Amino acid sequence: MNANELVKKAQEEFASLNKLPVNAVIGLDKREEGWVVSLEALERKAIPDTMDVLGLYEVRLDNEGTLLGFERKRLRKRGETQEG
Repeated sequence: MNANELVKKAQEEFASLNKLPVNAVIGLDKREEGWVVSLEALERKAIPDTMDVLGLYEVRLDNEGTLLGFERKRLRKRGETQEG
């Protein structure tokens, strides 16, 4: 699978399992056991939208694109621009 196919597969699998809309793809990393796609998903909509809560998720796929698992790494408000 190429990178575009892996990212699309990760987004589809993630969205179908937990019904959270994917806001952005923020990373793709090749590992020994496969691939890790980092996604940002909308956890909670707020007004104003700068207060939306976004979750950073790591979705793990094997080399054929089969979902191995996913994990939420952190939460942030949309308006936060600093790392950490």
